[in-house]
Amino acid sequence: MKGCYCLIIKTEENKNLKIGKKLKVEFKKGFYVYIGSAMNGLESRVKRHLSKSKKLHWHIDYLLRYCEVVEVIYNINQKVECELSKELSKRNDYIQDFGCSDCECNSHLYYFKNRKEAIDEVINAYNSIACPFRIGISEFS
Repeated sequence: MKGCYCLIIKTEENKNLKIGKKLKVEFKKGFYVYIGSAMNGLESRVKRHLSKSKKLHWHIDYLLRYCEVVEVIYNINQKVECELSKELSKRNDYIQDFGCSDCECNSHLYYFKNRKEAIDEVINAYNSIACPFRIGISEFS
């Protein structure tokens, strides 16, 4: 299975974290949406993100050491991560240069004050680009 995914991530408190070798980021308490793609194994990529024991490789790995994934929204067979990111960037705050070193996007990580707002914005982004999606963290557990 291949496709793109949006991780809904909960942060319990404000945190200052070093992300990789270059980024130092202040994360606010609330929810973040991380957009990624896995065109060679969606299921294994999401399972990796959900795992607590992994080698730190991507920006998101550093954040997930301190936060919890509470939901996954994903699509099958289409690489739409940049389109989703562009939709989310129109109305939402983001962490500059996070998770987008291989594309032209400003970010692939967006901030929301609450879970409902994060999920609604991802659903709206998928609908805006007319891409079918599925919701379900349990499908990867």
